[in-house]
This record gives sequence, structure tokens and C-alpha cells, in this order.
Amino acid sequence: MNQTTEQINRSDIGDILENSICGKRPSPQDCLRLLESNDVHLMGLVSGHLTRKKFGKKASFVNNIILNYTNVCITDCKFCAFYRSPGSKDSYTLTLDQIESRIKAAWDVFKIRQVLIQGGHNPNLKIEYYENAFKMIREKFPTVGVHGLSTSEIDMIARIEKSSTKEVLSRLKDAGLQSIPGAGAEILVDSVKDVISPKKISSADWIRIMDEAHTLGLPASATMMYGHVENNHDIVDHFFKIVKLQEETKGFMAFIPWNFEPNNTSMQKEKLVEYGTGGIQLLKMIAISRLVFDGLIPHIQSSWLTNGVGMAQLALQYGADDFGGTLIGEEVVSCTGARSTELTDKIIVDAIHQIGYCAEERDNFYNPVTLL
Repeated sequence: MNQTTEQINRSDIGDILENSICGKRPSPQDCLRLLESNDVHLMGLVSGHLTRKKFGKKASFVNNIILNYTNVCITDCKFCAFYRSPGSKDSYTLTLDQIESRIKAAWDVFKIRQVLIQGGHNPNLKIEYYENAFKMIREKFPTVGVHGLSTSEIDMIARIEKSSTKEVLSRLKDAGLQSIPGAGAEILVDSVKDVISPKKISSADWIRIMDEAHTLGLPASATMMYGHVENNHDIVDHFFKIVKLQEETKGFMAFIPWNFEPNNTSMQKEKLVEYGTGGIQLLKMIAISRLVFDGLIPHIQSSWLTNGVGMAQLALQYGADDFGGTLIGEEVVSCTGARSTELTDKIIVDAIHQIGYCAEERDNFYNPVTLL
């Protein structure tokens, strides 16, 4: 770190990075300065150092499928190219048999360890649909983790059932749900949500439902979708709302920053956002995520889905420790035409080895399965 120390001493964010090395979390004002700084390489050197101190030169990944069980949605988010209105000719909802068939094929071929279950806000699906699916997965595929349903999907089920979100979470956990993905957060600032997803749950509701899940013993991921209409102050607010909840519950296993992909979305058509933010911004967000959450949220994911394998390799050196999942069957981001949105475990392992790291297959709860 000697050469890095000299660079830190000369940098306008040197005091923040020195504090990070000493284990002191950036303040919201520090976080704003990091976001406004162009010294991304130096942030990456420090965040990479913190990550290697904790994990060594090792990156984990999970063999998983993403099960987009329905594309029927009444929320009309401007950033989504996946959803279809009820009754649309190309709308679909998977049957229980179709769900079982997809998971069985993925287990037989890929030996998956997790199924990530996400879809639209479908007003025709009652809670029994989800309970039956989760029970079936846990009974027939006991080594496959059930990681499913965003907070906004939970809210939708509660409204359909005229029940509380806590009751819905409790029933789904009893049926076999094991953890919650972080989708639906976008940016946890309502002035942003009012533009990009006005029909979706508020920031406070996202936090409340996550709090309920953690209290019930359902761990979760936290996410941030950046690169649309938010500003740096909004990003700071997002980070520290998650910090506050994590300090209270310790329920988040991982944080995943990912950039908005505008192709084929309403936001691009309306010229709100014409282009994605690109690789430098990804590396900055990965590095700042590690600095903000170090010692609080253990894992930072590389966000290969919207940025590709090459950027994910760099992200692993800028503070990420987890590559993410293989995401076999992904349909949401692929609707933007961004790139191939599924990988095999071999591609991930090779990518990790190419940067001189060891690869570790993990399960749904970030427990190691095999060192590769």
C-alpha cells in the first residue's frame, strides 16, 4: 500500500480513504464527495484492498436460474421493457407444472443452488399460487434455495389478499420462501420514484417490508438502480437508508448496484434517459458501495448482468467479492436487448481465474459449496 498511501495523501478524497482503511465508515457528506470525485482508480485501490483483506483473492458465484413466472403487470414502470398489460396477446403466467419442469431441467443440466423468482404485479394471482410453487420447490429440490419476490410483489399480494405484508411474508416463509431479492428499491427517494415508477410502493414501504422480512428471519439482498433521473444527493440518501436498516436488523446479505439500461423503455422513448452510464460509473458505484458498507453488509455483487463479464472482472478488483448468479432463463434485462443475459458456471469460473482469483461456488446464503 506504500505507493497507494502517497496517492491518498495527494488526493482530494484522501481523508475519506484513510478513514476507510482505519475502519471508519464514510459519512453522508463524505459519500457525496466520493460521488463527485473523479479519482475512481484510487477509490478502487482502497476498496479492493478492504475486500481482499476480508476475502483474499477469491470471488464467489451461485449457479442459479431466474424464474420470471409472469410478465403480467399493472405497475407500468417507465424503466421496464418486460411487462405486459393483463389480457395482452404476449402475456404469460407459468403453471406449477411449467415451474417444476424449468427447475428440474436446470437442476439436471446445471446443478443449480438457487432459484430467483420474480415477475410482474399480476392482479390475478392469489397467495396460494406462490405457496404452492414454494412448497413444490422445497419438497422436490431440497438443495435449491428459494430467493424470491420483491417487496413490491409482496405488497401486491397483500393488497389482493386484503392482508398485511407481514402476514403474507409469514405465510410465504412457512411455504418455503428462504430469502428476498432487493428489487423494487430503484432509488429510495420518492421524488425519483414519482418519475420512474409512480404506481410502485414508496421508499418507506420498501424499508418497512424489508424490516418485516428481516424480523421474520428472511435475509435479503439490497439493490440500487442508478443512471436515470436521480442525482448524487439521492444516491447518498439511498445508501444511508440501507445503512440505517442494516444497523438495526443485520438482515442484508449483499448489496448490488446496477445501472439502468434504457433501450426499449418508456424513459428512452420520452428522452428522459437516452444512454446507459457506462463502465467508469459502475466501478465508482462498486467502490463506494464497499467503502460505505464495509463491516456492515458482507457481500458486494459485481453487476455483470447490465455491464458484461469484462466489467465484472474489473468490479471484482474495485470492491466486489461476488460475481452474482448464472441467471439461466433471464427475461427482464434481455428485453432491452442489452446483451446476453445468462452465463454458464464455466464462463464465470474462467472469468474469475483470468484475473488471478480463485472461484468459489456458493449457495443461496453465501455459504461456500466448492472451491474451483
